[in-house]
Amino acid sequence: MRKKLRELRVASGMTQEMLADLVGISRTHYTQIEAGDKEPSLSVGLRLKKVLSYCRDDIFDRE
Repeated sequence: MRKKLRELRVASGMTQEMLADLVGISRTHYTQIEAGDKEPSLSVGLRLKKVLSYCRDDIFDRE
């Protein structure tokens, strides 16, 4: 699981569905990204960072 992505989402008070809607992807697609089963495209990754107000580059680091 991408711990950082989940932590940021939860800290923002968003459900997976809320975040997915704001980014413009399906909840299923977002869930797969958060679980580490899929890699986000560059555009999706940038939109996730923008919606979560996260400016560092370590959001998708594998742990």
